[in-house]
Amino acid sequence: MAARAAGLQRIIYLGGLGETGPSLSQHLSSRREVEQALGSSGVPLTVLRAAMIIGSGSASFEIVRYLVERLPVMITPKWVTTLCQPIAVRNVIGYLVGALRAPATIGQVFDIGGPESLSYIEIMRIMAEELGLPPRWVIPIPFFTPRLSSYWIHLVTPLSNDIAKPLAEGLKNPVVCRENRIVELIPQPLLTVRAAIQAALVKIAQKSVETNWAMAGPIPGDPDWAGGTVFRDARSVTIDAPASAAFRAVCRVGGGHGWYAADWLWKIRGAMDRIVGGPGLRRGRRDPESVGYGEALDFWRVVGYERDQRLALRAEMKLPGEALLEFSIEPLGDGQSVLTQTALFQPRGLFGLLYWYAVVPLHGIVFSGMLRGINREARQIAFPPPNPQAADSDEPPSPRTPPPNC
Repeated sequence: MAARAAGLQRIIYLGGLGETGPSLSQHLSSRREVEQALGSSGVPLTVLRAAMIIGSGSASFEIVRYLVERLPVMITPKWVTTLCQPIAVRNVIGYLVGALRAPATIGQVFDIGGPESLSYIEIMRIMAEELGLPPRWVIPIPFFTPRLSSYWIHLVTPLSNDIAKPLAEGLKNPVVCRENRIVELIPQPLLTVRAAIQAALVKIAQKSVETNWAMAGPIPGDPDWAGGTVFRDARSVTIDAPASAAFRAVCRVGGGHGWYAADWLWKIRGAMDRIVGGPGLRRGRRDPESVGYGEALDFWRVVGYERDQRLALRAEMKLPGEALLEFSIEPLGDGQSVLTQTALFQPRGLFGLLYWYAVVPLHGIVFSGMLRGINREARQIAFPPPNPQAADSDEPPSPRTPPPNC
């Protein structure tokens, strides 16, 4: 294998808890197959198996948080009574780092978990208390299958059906530690479920979530537009602001800030996407100001990033083709810049062609309005309005510190 050929000295794999057997979900079974593949590489392997990992940005944590926040009454499958032994993300990191320093972990498989084994309904009760919400009514229904619950998760939370389905199917399996040898080899204070939820909510409140579930999955570069018809809609505007201010304005698209124009059309498109199994607009964005390569902005993903020059977004909504939205900025003299916004679409089949011609009339509303909004925002960033309180003072106004670059 490539790992052995590269001279890799050690592999540490984070897998999933769950009893082996025919009843094990496909999601958890696939993790065991990965263990076997890594173990056959000839490179020393350490396996850590965890259940739900509680941390800001974790998919399983976000499922519980959104369900509790948005549903005062929940009709659920019977898996809500299944036992789970969650572990805080900081404890997972502690075990991963500690395994590197503990030679006794080489070639071993360990179950890792927090100090408590709780049912999912108990975890949701704690989540509601920590969010300051009234108790949630949970009604288990025996015939409500994990597959049906995955569709429900998809509609209620920002998670796509592709992520919700394997997670929901895995919830039917009890995931508790069968041994705890690792606590002696790598001792550390283990957070309770409540303490782990509190730590995660603090991260979210501080807007200091460094990664989240929306960044998972393949991150392709620009689509291969060669071979086949490619439709292009390019629009430009000269902005009376430097390129850095224009780029900051571009980086604010999506999430709670919106898309600068015709947000009602974006919401309709997002709702339509959710109905057919796409992510819709509910993924939002990690941070209201900064973006990075691979991050999700509603139903787009950042696939190109050059500070003060270029931001490229690839569409992840359900489409009969491939779509790319690109913003490029060229600096001019006298503190001006030119922003060019280009939408590219490679249709797939006849329906793809029909789709393009159906949405083209809306581009004049959406994309032209977006350019105007970015232009306006960039000028406000470059030339913020004076502080009204300074007008009544004899002191000269102090310059406003601009927001950090994206």
